[in-house]
Amino acid sequence: MPVTQEQAYRFQATFDGLCANINAAILGKDHVVRLALTCLLSEGHLLLEDCPGTGKTSLARALANTIAGTQARIQFTPDLLPSDVTGVQVFDQNTGQFDFHPGPIFHSIVLADEINRASPKTQSALLEVMEEGRVTVDGKPREVGKPFMVIATQNPIEQGGTYPLPEAQLDRFLMKTSLGYPDHEAMVALMQDAARRDRAGHVQAVMPAANIAPLSRLADHMTVRPEVLGYVSELATATRQHPHVKLGVSARGCLAYVRCAKTWAISQGRTSVTPDDIRTLAKPILSHRVLVNDEAVFDGVTVDAVLREIFTQVPVPLVRAA
Repeated sequence: MPVTQEQAYRFQATFDGLCANINAAILGKDHVVRLALTCLLSEGHLLLEDCPGTGKTSLARALANTIAGTQARIQFTPDLLPSDVTGVQVFDQNTGQFDFHPGPIFHSIVLADEINRASPKTQSALLEVMEEGRVTVDGKPREVGKPFMVIATQNPIEQGGTYPLPEAQLDRFLMKTSLGYPDHEAMVALMQDAARRDRAGHVQAVMPAANIAPLSRLADHMTVRPEVLGYVSELATATRQHPHVKLGVSARGCLAYVRCAKTWAISQGRTSVTPDDIRTLAKPILSHRVLVNDEAVFDGVTVDAVLREIFTQVPVPLVRAA
């Protein structure tokens, strides 16, 4: 059943309330907060690439506290093992049986801090759980529950001794974005309130975690007209055919694009997705799914420049109002 206007307005009010609550801890970053919340409600995962001290951990904690969800932080290091993420079977001498001790992945919001510092073997421990919401330990699958979201961070400055995420794993992140440094007003406000060191810890829950799933299902019923779907398909094809691109947007990327656009549109109080939604979400959805070839990189061509060119060339469809 299509989403009604009344349902869209209720969703918008709930979404705005959640954002306002998180913004109490992350000053001056409303757009990034809305992207992160859109990612959660779209049942996806978020990759934050930013310098240290910009609030990545605070964003994860504030998001978890807002929905009264559990949270865990995994500091990725070269010696981290897959079992340190997923959990391990431990033999109990009293019962004579193996008991499963769940790892930190069994939480609502999991912060994978500096994910590119762990070995590829440990990074791969996240592949199954990010795609299917479960881990397999000793041949037995175990559900991590819902809601479930991985917020992974990367430091773009210190790349020595790191293991870049392979394209297959990057594609499993619904969005990639950055917080950036606060503007002047936000920075002054932070310093004035410097006595409160743990801003995210003071964020109170405004809704139970169990309410996330119904909101996600409602967003799934948003109307997406064939013209908009065709627009997404043409953009993806353009990325694969661009002369400077070695790897373009996959079918999974297109599905993620549409799923995210539905959540973004209903969070604006609308009942259908517009081409403007597609354009607004272009950078966080596509930037990590497009790989520029080596020759273009040598010539100074960036992914952002390629995307700007593609969005200039692909005509925007005319969509009648819902």
